[in-house]
Amino acid sequence: MSTPFPSCFQLSLPARAVFAVADGAGVGIECRSGSVWVTLDRDPRDIVLEPGERFEGTEHRRMLVSALEPARITVSDAQPAAIPLPVPARRRSPWRLLPHGLSPA
Repeated sequence: MSTPFPSCFQLSLPARAVFAVADGAGVGIECRSGSVWVTLDRDPRDIVLEPGERFEGTEHRRMLVSALEPARITVSDAQPAAIPLPVPARRRSPWRLLPHGLSPA
């Protein structure tokens, strides 16, 4: 089964930029140049990656990658936080939310 999304991509981050991954389980971050700080929601660790170092998330938590200086990273096995919805045949208001089967209460 093929996926429509790449399983690996490179990203350049200017200093102080933040890259967020909604679910860090199984996502690998490799620092190619510069240095980055990786943090996970509710995780007390400070993970700093230098060139050639890699971190892989193991839990279903949000992952933030902050560039401590201009940096380039490789992200592997990340899934997008949201998949774009197909454009419906009839025009809908951009302000109307699509139902997802959840109760507002």
